[in-house]
Amino acid sequence: MSETFKGSFTQQEPIPEEGIAAALAVLQHGRLHRYNVAPGEVAETALLEEDFAGLVGARYCLAVASGGYAMATALRAVGVGHGVPVLSNAFTLAPVPGAIASVGGVPVFVEVTDDLTIDLDDLAAKAGSAKVLLLSHMRGHVCDMERLMAICDAAGVTVIEDCAHTMGATWNGVPSGRHGRVGCYSAQTYKHVNSGEGGFLVTDDAVIAAKSVLLSGSYMLYARHRAAPPPEVFEGLRLEVPNISGRMDNLRAAILRPQLALLADRRDRWGVLYRTLEAGLAGVPGLRLIPRPAAEVYVASSFQFLLPEWEGARVEALVARCLARGVELKWFGAAEPVAFTSRYSHWAYANPAPMPQTDRVLAGLIDMRLPLTFTPQDAALIARIIRAEVGAVWQGEVTPVARAVGAE
Repeated sequence: MSETFKGSFTQQEPIPEEGIAAALAVLQHGRLHRYNVAPGEVAETALLEEDFAGLVGARYCLAVASGGYAMATALRAVGVGHGVPVLSNAFTLAPVPGAIASVGGVPVFVEVTDDLTIDLDDLAAKAGSAKVLLLSHMRGHVCDMERLMAICDAAGVTVIEDCAHTMGATWNGVPSGRHGRVGCYSAQTYKHVNSGEGGFLVTDDAVIAAKSVLLSGSYMLYARHRAAPPPEVFEGLRLEVPNISGRMDNLRAAILRPQLALLADRRDRWGVLYRTLEAGLAGVPGLRLIPRPAAEVYVASSFQFLLPEWEGARVEALVARCLARGVELKWFGAAEPVAFTSRYSHWAYANPAPMPQTDRVLAGLIDMRLPLTFTPQDAALIARIIRAEVGAVWQGEVTPVARAVGAE
């Protein structure tokens, strides 16, 4: 009888007890707003910003309502406005071009490679067309950051890093988010720390940091921040920068602070799951694994593989057959967006130009969540199921029922 997987691909670990206790303390005193503090009290949000800045080695940090808000704030802070072109990966998730569009910017997409990173040759060719790159480390895959920064520095392009999938990752020892001018992170439920929603912005640039604090809705209370520039940096900006409220509250900050100390352990545990899947899928005919460069330390909260040259009906059949055995795969080549999965051609508001290389890659790209509630034994079972179903479909076992189920 065929094996089936009974676990949930959306079940996260519980919030650590220390976070629950800290959250209860905030609920009991009722001061959820970050600037609502008792005499002598330091807000949980201010402490979280200080902790996160120390974690990634940044001078300044701002905690906000979401990773998408962090990106939009960073774009505004570096001067992106109506009609301004912004380079970005063609392979990313909708909040990235959404952040560009939300400030009036115009996304200019850059091709993706077979290794799922931004195509640096295409970036070099397009670098003269914009002054800002919103770089997405999509699904935790980091490109050659030295080469990327050399291209951007030579062209005068400011780099903002979307690190929603790379909190805790490094490239040649440098934390993700610390190569560019600004790093943006997410604390949404499926990310590396979990507050339901939430985000961070880090930078060493005092003016960008001050603008970001004001944009987030500090009113004139910016002096209550600890990981922010001194008050004099705000003096020439405080009446010029609009308030676009998107602050993080003390409740979410209390939940998050203890999780920062767990990030290295989580990275190691995700690594075990990822490598178990890699080992189980190595050498499968018709399936290509994504190589990981030696310079990259990754945080593998998801897993991807490619089905090069597969026609759509076979990919749909594979997704359906795996789902019937409890394994939830997402396909980035589907004609219509499904749940969180969409691609550049679905974002009509961006008026995207055709991206033939990206289309080829995404046509065979399979994505899978990898929550830490899975065990290594779970990962091995999932690999066996995928291996068996890839083999069956690759050898021609595509039924009309499998085609009808589609890519859900």
